[in-house]
Amino acid sequence: MQPSPSILDRVGNTPMVRLSRVAAGLPVPVLGKCEFLNPGGSVKDRIALAILDDAEAKGLLRPGATLVEATAGNTGVGLALVAAARGYRLVCVLPEKMSADKRAALAAVGAEVVVVPNAAPSSPENFQNVARRLAAEHGWFPTEQFAHPANPRVHEATTGPEVLAQCGGRVGAFVCGVGTGGTITGAGRFLKARCPGVRVVLADPVGSRLAHLVDPAHPDHDAAYQVEGIGGSVMPAACDPAVIDAAERVSDDESFETTRRLIREEGLLVGGSSGTAVAAALRVAAGGCAGPVVALLADSWDRYLSRPWLRAGGAVSG
Repeated sequence: MQPSPSILDRVGNTPMVRLSRVAAGLPVPVLGKCEFLNPGGSVKDRIALAILDDAEAKGLLRPGATLVEATAGNTGVGLALVAAARGYRLVCVLPEKMSADKRAALAAVGAEVVVVPNAAPSSPENFQNVARRLAAEHGWFPTEQFAHPANPRVHEATTGPEVLAQCGGRVGAFVCGVGTGGTITGAGRFLKARCPGVRVVLADPVGSRLAHLVDPAHPDHDAAYQVEGIGGSVMPAACDPAVIDAAERVSDDESFETTRRLIREEGLLVGGSSGTAVAAALRVAAGGCAGPVVALLADSWDRYLSRPWLRAGGAVSG
């Protein structure tokens, strides 16, 4: 393997692994797409690079420009990598529910962190609205991950083709959560165009409304939940719900227990939303599929080391 010109050249092309213990005895294989092995530790590296590549190609960024993003943490880290490599300043606006680990990681990579209350999308204090207001007030560049067309586009161009190739051209189902919706939309579009019968399944936390918006048979339930980075009360602009065939609702307890099993039984050092995706994928696989079920493992456990759920059951000692 030859040296890369930049760490940014190592974004994408993540490995896929079979979940041999967690999914033992199921009629089809369950595979994990290891997005937590991107350089910044999450799937969001892909969209961070794509959004800034798009902005630079359109001449929208000046040298030394300030970027601002509303983030659950992971897109912020991805943007910080690109900002460091290309000489930009970054401001990240986080809702207060996000872990202290994420705040510390963003500060360590040079981002300015603004923490705001957990507020509804209609509130001026909502993290997305605060980011837009800061951009307008200061003349900063809003990276707008929740609406940017480069978001689903990069997953259609990279994540989807990787999944299909790693599965040998046959995928039964693709399962992931929705933060911005770019991954499920872009990868789902690619797979549906090439795999007749593939099912694209939303893994949604209990408390999020997105499962209901995909399938009204699910309860219209909008409540607090602990899993970070996925779910919400409104469908993000970057998400095309027409791509999604079904939704599985997963409780915090099931998400976190599945995450601990992935860590202890598979050696996969992932965060809570990976547990949500795998719990949903196990149900899909149990029902039978025309091929392997792929679950997106979105981010790394290092964002959650201070969280009580990760310490429960002996997953972390000390």
